[in-house]
Amino acid sequence: MRFEQVIHTVSMINKENLDVRTVTMGINLMDCRHHDPAALCRKVVSKIERCAGDLVETCNSVSSKYGIPIVNKRLAVSPVADLAAGHEPATYVALAKALDQAARSVGVDFVGGYSAQVQKGSSESDEILMQSLPEAMLATAKVCSSINVASSRAGINMRAVGKLVRILLQMAEASRANDGFACAKLVIFANQPEDNPFMAGAYHGHGEPETVINVGVSGPGVVLRALQRRIESCGAENLGLDDLAEEIKQTSCRVTRCGELIGREVASRLSTPFGIVDLSLAPTPKVGDSIGEILQILGLDAIGAPGSTACVAMLNDAVKKGGAFASQTVGGLSGAFIPVFEDSALADAVTRGELTLEKLEAMTCVCSVGLDMVAIPGDTPAETISALIADEMAIGMINKKTTAVRFIPVPGKSAGERVEFGGLFGGGTIIPVPNMGKSARFINFGGHIPAPIHSLNN
Repeated sequence: MRFEQVIHTVSMINKENLDVRTVTMGINLMDCRHHDPAALCRKVVSKIERCAGDLVETCNSVSSKYGIPIVNKRLAVSPVADLAAGHEPATYVALAKALDQAARSVGVDFVGGYSAQVQKGSSESDEILMQSLPEAMLATAKVCSSINVASSRAGINMRAVGKLVRILLQMAEASRANDGFACAKLVIFANQPEDNPFMAGAYHGHGEPETVINVGVSGPGVVLRALQRRIESCGAENLGLDDLAEEIKQTSCRVTRCGELIGREVASRLSTPFGIVDLSLAPTPKVGDSIGEILQILGLDAIGAPGSTACVAMLNDAVKKGGAFASQTVGGLSGAFIPVFEDSALADAVTRGELTLEKLEAMTCVCSVGLDMVAIPGDTPAETISALIADEMAIGMINKKTTAVRFIPVPGKSAGERVEFGGLFGGGTIIPVPNMGKSARFINFGGHIPAPIHSLNN
């Protein structure tokens, strides 16, 4: 690496919030299945300790070697709905506690995989897992859950959507003292990827190796500063949006290479296959590390103003192009995240009334996830929440992309009130939900929305 590149990388770390957001080890737990619940839980803890016992120490060592922070070390495991099939409901919660115990034992921040795939229908095990969510999420600190309710091949399981919303409201009420925070650990997906390293939507898919290292990079601050430098040096009047897109692409390439370097070294030291680098721009609540600030430097005086969707589309595409050039093993979600509470500029735009729920939904058509970390009034009817989720699932289903919803219905609070979760979860203002109660007849039909015609492609 040339001297100038070394200096540039150091600057990216020290001044521009460059980090590896997560190194996530995926672990296949299906060989831990056992008819005795206690034995099942013991085998799960034992295998996680055996496979991931050195993960945190190795990440810290590699981070020190290269001087690049690794913010989170995480685990993704086989879907618990498959692992616990055939057991009584109590075993599911016991497994969640075992996963929490194992995560504490090996020192990771989170473990994903309290999950089920129900896009075409629910097995008995899927049903038990969904019903156990309130108890399991309240009884654990590090366990995260995800449920895939839709896909471009199967359509949308509207019965599951309705059931999950009632469960979500139970979770919110059970964590009322923390403003419904338990809901932040549940993501509802369309087209959920099997190799996503980010929480709360990570799980270890059946097509994955026995163990694998997946990396999620970050870099909104790096992209922001690159754009600022380009505009300052060339002058805004001399630049077109294609020039700015090229700058984003080249910067994303550098960020992705840093992430893959870290991931491959961690995998090599642990004698584990390297899986993918998820090149998503993942913001934090820190000022200067925000997707919203990138939109502002691209010319939006208000996030949510006309042009916001086009800006996100350009950003997302440039990130994907730069990352794909830098790595042969891109996967996960890969693009731009717009989690409202986890992005200070987006959260402020909601507070000022500039970013509405309708505009946010439009922006999710071209970003990499969906309606993520959005707080809504606690009295929002279940049918209205179901309809909002159905809209987001339809975007994913029709456009053959991953979409997701992570709503936090805040008990006892209304639109305009503040909520603070702290840390990477951030905080912000509860967003107004329009036309409450006007979707009930649609949702009460239930059933299944059929897959689109392009699902016949093979």
